[in-house]
Amino acid sequence: MVNPKYHRIIETSCQCNCEERFFWPRIKATNGMPIDPPPEVIPEGAILPTIHRYFYIVTADLDLTNGVTLPATLFWNDNADPITEFTVFSPNGYVNLYINAVMQEGGIYTITPASLTIVPYNATLYRGTPIIIESLGFTTK
Repeated sequence: MVNPKYHRIIETSCQCNCEERFFWPRIKATNGMPIDPPPEVIPEGAILPTIHRYFYIVTADLDLTNGVTLPATLFWNDNADPITEFTVFSPNGYVNLYINAVMQEGGIYTITPASLTIVPYNATLYRGTPIIIESLGFTTK
């Protein structure tokens, strides 16, 4: 049913160049009880992320037709120091691979502490292409 008061305001506002405006009344949804803020939750522990990034710039074109394995010793860390192995957090973490700054699908690569293996693919990684590995792990405190 239309409230004649509101109906009249709408008609009036339309007839007089919208100088009068209709405002819907504010509605609060409750179950009849007063609205209280939710209780504060204080966790017993904190989740601490650990992030390691590894970098490599392709020095010669890499044909991926048969796949390719790159040893960890080709990469360097955030401090520009050469590395001997990747840190792989398992089971409490994950690894992302970026080629030319684009995150790759999880199914096209495998990372072990010793190497990065890219599955066979009809493509070439050209000289100068950056490869970044991001390894994230989580612990609790």
